[in-house]
Order: sequence, then structure tokens, then C-alpha cells
Amino acid sequence: MADIADFAGEVIEQTVEHALAQIPSYTGISATECAGCGELIQEGRRVAIPGVQLCTPCAEREALAKKGVRRL
Repeated sequence: MADIADFAGEVIEQTVEHALAQIPSYTGISATECAGCGELIQEGRRVAIPGVQLCTPCAEREALAKKGVRRL
């Protein structure tokens, strides 16, 4: 018979799986210009995140928009 610890473990596992699924995965060749604003994407960002399409400020704005933040 399952007890509360078993149920808690299942909830934690589901929460972690959901959080990991929300992390974007990039593949391919990184863009040199941001798809959002057209500015150059720094080389360090392009190397660190293969396939990146957005500069840091645009990526941060997109992440906030996904969380429901309408403006800064």
C-alpha cells in the first residue's frame, strides 16, 4: 500500500520532468544576427548555445513573456 511519501515522490518526479521539458534545446548553426531585433549576437553566446537565434535581451524578454509578464 502506498503511503504519503510515495505520493510525494511521484509529485516531485513529475515536477522535475515538467521543468526539464521546459528548457529549450538548441541544435544547428547559431545565427549571427538576432531574429528578434536584428542586432549581432555575441560570439560567446553563439558558441555556448549551439543554434541560438536570439540575443540575450530578446531571449530574456521572450522568457518573461512565456511566464505571462506583459511589460518590463
